[in-house]
Amino acid sequence: MDEVKNKAPKVDLRVWKDFFTYLKPYKREFLRLTGIMAALGAMDSTFPLLTKYAVDNFIEKNSLDGLGGFIVIYILAVALLSGIIFVFIKLAGRLETSMAHDIRRIGFVRLQELSLSYYDDKAVGWLMARMTSDINRLSETISWGLVDLAWGMTMMTGVTIYMFILNARLAAITLSVIPILAIISVYFQRKILVAQREVRKINSQITGAYNEDIQGAKTTKTLVREILNLNEFSGLTSSLRHSSIRAAVLSSVYLPIVIGLGSVGTALALSFGGGYILTGAITYGTLVAFISYTSQFFEPVRQMAVIFAEIQGAQASAERVFSLLREEPAIKDSEEVLNKYGDIFNQKKELWPSIKGKVEFKNVSFHYNPDEPVLTDFNLSVEPGQTIALVGETGSGKSTIVNLFCRFYEPVKGEILIDGYNYKDMPLNWIHDNLGYVLQAPHLFSGTIRDNVRYGKLDATDEEIEEACRLVNAHGFITEMKDGYDTQVGEGGNLLSTGQKQLVSFARAIVRNPQLFVLDEATSSIDTETEKIIQDAISRVLEGRTSFVIAHRLSTVRNADRILVIRDGRVIEDGTHRELIKARGYYYSLYSNQFMDEKSKAILG
Repeated sequence: MDEVKNKAPKVDLRVWKDFFTYLKPYKREFLRLTGIMAALGAMDSTFPLLTKYAVDNFIEKNSLDGLGGFIVIYILAVALLSGIIFVFIKLAGRLETSMAHDIRRIGFVRLQELSLSYYDDKAVGWLMARMTSDINRLSETISWGLVDLAWGMTMMTGVTIYMFILNARLAAITLSVIPILAIISVYFQRKILVAQREVRKINSQITGAYNEDIQGAKTTKTLVREILNLNEFSGLTSSLRHSSIRAAVLSSVYLPIVIGLGSVGTALALSFGGGYILTGAITYGTLVAFISYTSQFFEPVRQMAVIFAEIQGAQASAERVFSLLREEPAIKDSEEVLNKYGDIFNQKKELWPSIKGKVEFKNVSFHYNPDEPVLTDFNLSVEPGQTIALVGETGSGKSTIVNLFCRFYEPVKGEILIDGYNYKDMPLNWIHDNLGYVLQAPHLFSGTIRDNVRYGKLDATDEEIEEACRLVNAHGFITEMKDGYDTQVGEGGNLLSTGQKQLVSFARAIVRNPQLFVLDEATSSIDTETEKIIQDAISRVLEGRTSFVIAHRLSTVRNADRILVIRDGRVIEDGTHRELIKARGYYYSLYSNQFMDEKSKAILG
């Protein structure tokens, strides 16, 4: 599982620079919001001056002259302050929602663009945590936290200026605790950021554990792993609790220190200010203003301490979100191809040459791990419309050949030609748009059978959908259902049998009328009766299409034009079923043993 590599215990400006790149569409709203909060801070810092005026002119002089006008000014100031707060809440809420929406959309687009190799070591929960809780944390902190910083900084600046205007010496004494506060803040910043990173990391692991346990509920019950799973999950939650408590303790220790230093500042103002009153250096109103200002100065400090802790957590989230958004596809079109044919979301299909189906592997080498080559100087030539069956032991390279053919991966050496074109010189979707792919464990989406078939071709008519289902022998069982093509398949297709899901996935692949086709162990998980139905469907579906079939049951590949026996990434036998049986080699031995095993099971059963 990949985790964010940045472990520096400080605010990483590069992370926030990345974020402000995504904030550009909302730059005007963000600046407006920041300006409103700055105005709010400036207004907050002027209220003690009104209090000073009231004390010096009404209380100390024991006079009511001008009180009416003062009350009107004070009410107008409060009304203006309330209006600013209303606008702030409205704009901040809109900014939070809009940013979360945009970042999620960008993240979803990036997940569509990334190559299949990216998902090899990424759990669903790992990705879900980034797209949900991490993005929520980030958008909340930006829309509420950072603008609060603008308020705090403006208010602290205004308070400092007013204090020095009123009495510079008393202001310097009152604010003498600031250097101590700065040192403490830097120390706690580092500690809190490390703790927040650990919290986000474990939270992501818990999301992944939830996802795996839900998806593997049947396996859990059949293996009686409930207690073991609970213990493992309890270990994760205990780690999260420990890390969360540590982060909370650091914040809870930091805040009282800030409050305590604020109280020291207030005490200094009272102690020295009282002496200044006795000497006549300041008025009572000035002392009251100073006491208000000390409270006002350290109130945003306390708030900023909370915001600062939130920013630490938000940085941990930002690092994880942007690690996803910065991820580059392992396989992508060159600039020349993009300029000529467009990208995945803006395709220039009118420029694509039609595919007839001739496939050539020329001296192809490939590895997942450089120390473990899978294919070395592999060569293969397939004529248009041929069905090529790939047979061999697990790990022999069958799936790798198919994955390279589909351009899910690319050769590290050599080239693959489709109709004479090096497929790296063509857009990715040129192949994928002409490819039908049926997996051993087909995945259906929540919705109806009709929806799932149409997923293969969004503009398919009802007639095209039914024709595809007839072609793969699915029309019969569909029409026997109460709701027919409008039958709900459930999450992952769990309301259908394995064979029914397989037939629907066949129809989904064939409704596109692809010229290239791949069957990956498509009949290995179904019963013999359903296999016969699917076998008949396969023979019709593959007719006239260049096809690769990976098969465990050799009975499913007897009619293939060529059967390739693969071992250690090399073709050790090549021919038709009849030719390979006659040769009495590895295929003959494999087929004979499987045939005898199936006959024995049939007799015993």
